[in-house]
Amino acid sequence: MAPLTILVGSYTNAIYTLSFDPISPTGSPSLTLVTTTNVGHHPSWIAAHPSDSSLIFTGLEQPEGKLVAVKYQDKLATGVKVAEVDSGGRDPCTLLVTEDEVLIGNYSSGVFATLPVSTSSPYVLAQEPWTLQMPFNQPGPNASRQTSSHPHQIVHNPLNTNEKEILLPDLGTDKTYRLTKGSDGKWAITGSVQYEAGGGPRHLVIYENTLYTLLELKSRLATHSFPLTNNALQHNSASTLSGPLPTPNNMLAAEILLPAPNASFPTPYIYVSNRNDPSPEGDTIAIFSTGKEPVLLAEVRTGLNHVRGMVFGGENEKWLVVGGVEGGGVKVYERVDGGKGLKQVAAIGEDEVPRPTGFLWV
Repeated sequence: MAPLTILVGSYTNAIYTLSFDPISPTGSPSLTLVTTTNVGHHPSWIAAHPSDSSLIFTGLEQPEGKLVAVKYQDKLATGVKVAEVDSGGRDPCTLLVTEDEVLIGNYSSGVFATLPVSTSSPYVLAQEPWTLQMPFNQPGPNASRQTSSHPHQIVHNPLNTNEKEILLPDLGTDKTYRLTKGSDGKWAITGSVQYEAGGGPRHLVIYENTLYTLLELKSRLATHSFPLTNNALQHNSASTLSGPLPTPNNMLAAEILLPAPNASFPTPYIYVSNRNDPSPEGDTIAIFSTGKEPVLLAEVRTGLNHVRGMVFGGENEKWLVVGGVEGGGVKVYERVDGGKGLKQVAAIGEDEVPRPTGFLWV
């Protein structure tokens, strides 16, 4: 098996390129730093163009938000920054890249933005993005985190095969907004889904007839029936932790993943990361069953501090890469027991890859 390449976004000024070799000369998997590409302050979220994986987009999560395009001539080469434009707001924390457009969620300013893109120079085809200010009526129950709209992810509705509807969880308003693209090419809000007050929806996944949403501020996993109806009732909300939250605490749920079933892993499971666990054994990854009322099946201690991002990759999505923003570096896990467990197989320290936030298998 040939080594795999992983790009790492960060809360530094760089995107890091790692090589993961499942069968290294030592006989055990290895994870090594290959090169570093400096792109600007806090490239926290990274995404590849759908038809050209050598073209990477990132949002610089800073008050003067920027969208940056980076071109890689080779998977293991240093990237070249080929474009940089305004993101349309402050602290862009999430991107969705289509064939001809990048959709941007600007967290701090509550602004959804779009920019036209191409796989050839100049790559970003406008200097000023089209923007939509997300609605906000009143502060939420969490006084420190819900004083404005905070778009945190952008996901295509999988039932809309022409990619004309997206779902946008908004941590500040306790809603997931539904946006539809009109014949004029502009996006408009056409509905929303409500969550429990103060939950803070961060990220979501969809499988069969259920929408699963991670509520960051309450460390809970919520479910709704899918396809969605506006003002749909929340079916269930389960803790992402096996025990009660310690008091006081600053624990926050971060990422939710649901790899599609395949030949190696025919049973689907939900994987959730939890940040800022006070345990000396570090943050956890929780593994749930699917269904309207997911059941917590296992917890894996990572030894990482502030697990923000994690992504499955490799053949049949066998491997999971995870990082600790506040300590522990980057680790790769292997799915075991049919996916109900995770086994650490490789790691690299925070001295080589500091403050990792997001990942991309290329």
